[in-house]
Amino acid sequence: MCQVFINADPHLYDCRARSVRLHGVATSIRLENLFWNVLTDIAQRDGMSVPQLCTKLYDELIATRGEVDNFASFLRVCSGRYLALQLSGGIPQDTSIPISSLNAQRVLATEHWPMAARPPAPQVRAACSEKGARLQWHYFRPKRPPFCDLAAPAIVL
Repeated sequence: MCQVFINADPHLYDCRARSVRLHGVATSIRLENLFWNVLTDIAQRDGMSVPQLCTKLYDELIATRGEVDNFASFLRVCSGRYLALQLSGGIPQDTSIPISSLNAQRVLATEHWPMAARPPAPQVRAACSEKGARLQWHYFRPKRPPFCDLAAPAIVL
């Protein structure tokens, strides 16, 4: 299984920092090349540069959430969701169709991202007892698969 991931082009997981201005303030964002490539595709679909896309995403995130804890992680998640939404059919693979022209509710209705529903570790799960009347809480941590060296370079979206 791991051969599928470890045979990735090393250029994809090389990191690169790019300078971006967010409302006149220069900041540096460090991402793996794979994510910069996906962000370039997203930006080009709507006729923007990557810095313009970053500014737009940052502004909308601030307007919605009020703060940004880790913008680089947010951009990685955006990239992964973009690819997943293309696979699910929510975002057309035809890059001539701008994302801004799509109905956001219809796009999000196609999202089948199992990781979004998982609570952070330590995880909590509710299960009914044999009597069915009482709710019990079980704490568990996901186990690492024994067949894969997780320290090896891999692309994680």
